[in-house]
Amino acid sequence: MHSAPSRDVDVAIVGGGHNALVAAAYLARAGRRVVVLERLPHVGGAAVSERPWAGVDARVSRYSYLVSLLPRRIIDDLGLDVRLRRRRISSYTPDPAAPERGLLVDTGDARATADSFARATGDEREAARFAAFYERLGPLARTLFPTMTDPLPRAAEVRAAVADDGLWSAIVDEPLGAHLRASLRTDLARGVALTDALIGTFATSDDPSLRQNRCFLYHVIGGGTGDWDVPVGGMGHVSASLRDAALRAGAELLTSTEVTAISPDGRVTVGDGEIVVQARLVLSGVGEAVLRGLVDAADPGATASPARSSRPEGAQLKVNMLLSRLPRLNDAAVDPAAAFAGTFHINETMTQLDRAHDEAVAGGIPDPLPAEVYCHSLTDPSILGESLRASGAQTLTLFGLQVPHRLIAGADPDARRAELLAAAEASLDAVLAEPIRDVLFRTPEGEPCIEARTTLDLERSLGMAGGDIFHGGLEWPWADDDDPLDSPARRWGVATGHDRILMCGSSARRGGAVSGIGGHNAAMAALELLRH
Repeated sequence: MHSAPSRDVDVAIVGGGHNALVAAAYLARAGRRVVVLERLPHVGGAAVSERPWAGVDARVSRYSYLVSLLPRRIIDDLGLDVRLRRRRISSYTPDPAAPERGLLVDTGDARATADSFARATGDEREAARFAAFYERLGPLARTLFPTMTDPLPRAAEVRAAVADDGLWSAIVDEPLGAHLRASLRTDLARGVALTDALIGTFATSDDPSLRQNRCFLYHVIGGGTGDWDVPVGGMGHVSASLRDAALRAGAELLTSTEVTAISPDGRVTVGDGEIVVQARLVLSGVGEAVLRGLVDAADPGATASPARSSRPEGAQLKVNMLLSRLPRLNDAAVDPAAAFAGTFHINETMTQLDRAHDEAVAGGIPDPLPAEVYCHSLTDPSILGESLRASGAQTLTLFGLQVPHRLIAGADPDARRAELLAAAEASLDAVLAEPIRDVLFRTPEGEPCIEARTTLDLERSLGMAGGDIFHGGLEWPWADDDDPLDSPARRWGVATGHDRILMCGSSARRGGAVSGIGGHNAAMAALELLRH
């Protein structure tokens, strides 16, 4: 029996998502021997574009879809060909009880925004409160975001720099619901703000765990402004640019290469052991729950970091659609092209969001299902082929909230996916002037261009345990004042329970979303360690 061939590298990166590509590019540019090992036949992980419908020239960002947290530093350092377009329309929210009126947040027209708030809520001052609510978050975003690609700051440093103890307590110490009720007067406006706390996060506004607060924080600090932008060419273009940067730098990218075990001493086993890579350091682009299994496979007595020992649970539904045209609205005062250009909130009042959580806890699909949609192709038509653009076709992305993995785990996956899709369509139809099915584009075979991706689909296709897009609960992006920061891995927020294994994906302390931050910080820690 022959031993498996061995390969020696400085760094082996397990998983080929966008964070892994960021780390590989930085490390290879520094002259390190780097290999990325990806189970799928392509890199990019959840940040990919695909053509879901045969014979239809539409490239959809199939999983992730908007960008806020990707720092300009990473784009510039790696010479990425990434362009992000700002959306003038922030959001449109029809009143679920009277969908002929709604809130339109137009960042280029304060008067139109104020008029829509007054019309939809009956409160002429709610628009000013809403603007003040987000303006007050400005110092927090401007202070915190620049630190995301530096070693972890201490909580006391961030709090002092923000210089607003009341805001700090509202976001960091108390459940977010209290701050929303104190800042805004209407259920509709409170719900718009609360959605930022519940993307991929199963919680209520008053959850004592504060998981909703942490999710909210990450959603409002991106770029120092909290804006969410459209990647030109789709999310696949972001990953393609990162792939090219890693290859230019000299990193080796191996696809269709499944890692089956990781030893704490840096031995990475592929498949049945036909390849063993010996690395000075291993960077884990897979979630912590997956990493634990890989370490156990090499050494059943070893464990990964205990920071997130519970099983991850995603809480979202993604529906991708191609429309022959935008649907008509009940609200005659708003152009559909404006309503769908930003984030279109559906049945997302604060009361509805909290009630949907309770219904899911009881084991049922929320009715109505809180969701939000947006149209990528209005901002970036390049994702559609020329004939589709000429025909007036548009993409539509729906993201359903309060859909925990427990609702599909153990059920018939196809049947439950169909139920969730039906719930999403019913929720959307409730605020439109015509059924969404009536405007779906059809494939050459006559099939409607619509697909649903559940947490189970994410788990099976991308290896995300529990379909959790954050690979586990988000953590505050700073160190507690008494946290030990006595190693590069701890200082950069990428430590595991093993000195030679670092987190480089969404399980990193400041991971989550399409940001590259986890990859950047793991690379910085790795470079420090490799100097010794």
